[in-house]
Amino acid sequence: MGRHQVSKTYREINEKIKAGRAVVVTAQEMIGIVREKGEVEAAKKVDVVTTGTFSPMCSSGAFINFGHSVPGIKASQVWLNGVPAYAGLAAVDLYIGATEPKQDDPLNRVYPGEFLYGGGHVIHDLVSNKPVHLSALAYGTHCYPRKKLEKRVVLKDLPFAQLCNPRNCYQNYNCAVNVTGKTIYTYMGTLKPRMGNANYCTSGQLNPLFNDPYYKTMGIGTRIFLGGGVGYIVSPGTQHNPDVDRNERGIPKRPAGTLMVLGDLKKMHPRYLAGVSLLGYGCSLAVGLGVPIPVLNEEMAYYTGVSDEDIVTQVVDYGKDYPKGDARPLAEVTYAQLRSGNIEIGGKKITTAPLSSYSRALEIANLLKKWIEQGQFLLSEPQDLISGPEKT
Repeated sequence: MGRHQVSKTYREINEKIKAGRAVVVTAQEMIGIVREKGEVEAAKKVDVVTTGTFSPMCSSGAFINFGHSVPGIKASQVWLNGVPAYAGLAAVDLYIGATEPKQDDPLNRVYPGEFLYGGGHVIHDLVSNKPVHLSALAYGTHCYPRKKLEKRVVLKDLPFAQLCNPRNCYQNYNCAVNVTGKTIYTYMGTLKPRMGNANYCTSGQLNPLFNDPYYKTMGIGTRIFLGGGVGYIVSPGTQHNPDVDRNERGIPKRPAGTLMVLGDLKKMHPRYLAGVSLLGYGCSLAVGLGVPIPVLNEEMAYYTGVSDEDIVTQVVDYGKDYPKGDARPLAEVTYAQLRSGNIEIGGKKITTAPLSSYSRALEIANLLKKWIEQGQFLLSEPQDLISGPEKT
């Protein structure tokens, strides 16, 4: 778009939030406003659009300091409730990854593995204020002579605990089917043979990165809803790939942008951070994440007016093609079609199901809206925007 008819600043919007005059709507509500009033009038009326997503996000975890003991220990191996954590940081610092299974888990030796407990479940237990058993081994040094430590820890007593997720909030993802003759178990869930079902993931029109497809308001330091508390965007996620085909609205047609995010684990809630077990695949963590999008101009009003009818994704075979590194599309479908409960490919009607929760995503968007309306949550202007596609 060229010169804007509407122009607002973060400071102006924050002043309205402080005064209780800001107009805040969810991304779902914004669709009707833009359709009825057009993007210019919508931009004049609305100050902030809240988004939300709640879905398994494997690239997640937490940095934890478990405190010095007497005598001291320089831990080289650490387990939390039997789940190995990475201890190669410092004496009593560790990182627990969401997908790390319990050490004695039979994995897929008993097929399909159930993966009943892993790093994501440890994080869920911590934010649920449950005691977690910590076990540490060390080789001993003059300054840290202790070689073994066993203790129970609870989140409130840990000196430091930060959720740090290297790759969350995918901007679109494949719809998965299975064309083979046998059931398969994947990170997209259980897929029945001969395209017996189709699983998809992301909250569609509520997804933060669908509402700001070129990342014009997101970057380092953007304040967000994370896990029931407040978090921040740290950088692009580890598989951030904005240079993909996009439709006329600028929406990527396949997986594109991602976010690295950080937040205080002690201020989060188990409703928005839940351990996940994926049959035959592994463990994960379902993460609740919401980004407030400032309506700085009519361009942002246009983007935040996106609906499921405007968003497409690719149907990919996870039985043969995907394992070979071939993600050729079998079909292209809209999120409106996916959310209707079925899609059609080659004359075959296929039942669809989401791995993400739309109702929980809407709950997040509404909760974030409430925080802003009550003046409890101000917007932060990013120090450096997330990199967009090279063509724009």
